[in-house]
Amino acid sequence: MKSKTILVTGGTGYVGGRLIPLLLERGYRVRAVARSLEKLKSRPWATLPNVELVAADLLDPDSLRAAVAGCQIAYYLVHSMLSRPKNFEDADRKAAANMVRAAEEAGLERIIYLGGLGDAGSDLSHHLRSRAEVAAVLKAGKVPVTVLRAAMIIGSGSTSFEIVRYLVDRLPVMVIPKWLETPSQPIAIRNVLHYLVGCLECPATAGQTYDIGGPDVVNYRQLMELYAKEAGLPKRRLIAIPFLTTRLSSYWIHFVTPVPASMARALAEGLRNPVICQDLRIRELLPQELLDCRTAIRLALQRIEEDAVKTHWSDAGKIPPVEMLYPGDPQWAGGTVFEDQRSVKVRAPSKNVWNTIKKIGGTTGWYHADRLWKFRGFLDRLVGGAGLRRGRRSVQEIRVGDALDFWRVGRVTEGSHLFLIAEMKLPGRATLEFRIEGNLKDPQSCTLYQRARFIPKGLLGLLYWYWLLPLHAYVFGGMLSKIARAAEAGTRPES
Repeated sequence: MKSKTILVTGGTGYVGGRLIPLLLERGYRVRAVARSLEKLKSRPWATLPNVELVAADLLDPDSLRAAVAGCQIAYYLVHSMLSRPKNFEDADRKAAANMVRAAEEAGLERIIYLGGLGDAGSDLSHHLRSRAEVAAVLKAGKVPVTVLRAAMIIGSGSTSFEIVRYLVDRLPVMVIPKWLETPSQPIAIRNVLHYLVGCLECPATAGQTYDIGGPDVVNYRQLMELYAKEAGLPKRRLIAIPFLTTRLSSYWIHFVTPVPASMARALAEGLRNPVICQDLRIRELLPQELLDCRTAIRLALQRIEEDAVKTHWSDAGKIPPVEMLYPGDPQWAGGTVFEDQRSVKVRAPSKNVWNTIKKIGGTTGWYHADRLWKFRGFLDRLVGGAGLRRGRRSVQEIRVGDALDFWRVGRVTEGSHLFLIAEMKLPGRATLEFRIEGNLKDPQSCTLYQRARFIPKGLLGLLYWYWLLPLHAYVFGGMLSKIARAAEAGTRPES
């Protein structure tokens, strides 16, 4: 078995990013697949023996076919979460059909798919129905499929856990929809990973469908109460009302948590459907210690406190394409590019400056004018953007593809360069770049360069740039100065 090559789609996603190192530790050869090769290269396991990195898009049959060729078993760990339900259902069906064709052509022995719990029916949410349809499309092919159906996954950085965490942390009193009383059977991420690896090593699971869940059947109200106890928070007051619709709930989740409204709506719709394990055969076939909800929450909080979140829901997704993506690229053909470029001499080694820069955003803040950054994030959330609440996965570590407040990390050169791509709602495209140049004559000093660039879209984009132009000296100039001072002092200055 370990002489075979295992394909893992969604290699930079929440589950895939945790599964791959486990497979490598057990001696498997792994081909990690994601849409962005740069994101794959930034993962801590990217340079380990027996791992191959491949860029492919499941909606592109040719790239998928090339990725699957030469593999024997595949994990299917991808799903779409676009703005409209019909869009992500169509995309999921197409991607699954492409996988079936590629698997058959490559002669795969098996596909292992992680789907969602929920009994088929007309009242099933779009999200859960799409998961079930993907399973049906995969099973209709000639390659045997193992389907694992899970409800909420509890783990540091998972979408559902982050929704619960932010709601309970921030709101001592909550108005909640009545259908939050719907029963669910959550499962800890470590238990999910055990089943995924176990199915690979147990041929008897081929062609089978299993429900996976923890020992507890709870509703979201109970889950929030458990979280408050584990987080050491006062008891939260939860008031259920019958007329809070899915759409209103999704907007509320979007505004209070980092999860965008489109994703929140898909998840919120699923809360009306009971998701309880009906088939427990897998517990006998692949026994393990199943963590109860309270223990799973406690472990997730420990990982967050230790700054040891391995993967995060915001990891998934393609790095936004920007014409001016990399420094040194030719001027964008046929368009206007506005720039704000500044530099400062820093009386500190390059390493000190880099350690200061790489912590930017999240709980560290932006070193200067944090109130303005927060206000900009607030405005972004109002119009459906990412806002500052998305934060960052780790305080100490930064890698390509990481979400960083309303930016996405487009490129990192350890010790010298950070390039951010804006994901806030803008009438154009924006980037922010930091670059450090050492001083050969004096290793105890260096130069820090900062460059903000903006490609306006239409008249509104032009007006946006010129409207904010008077603030640039204060915001960008102040930020550069404070970063330099923080590097020189080795501490975070007051804003």
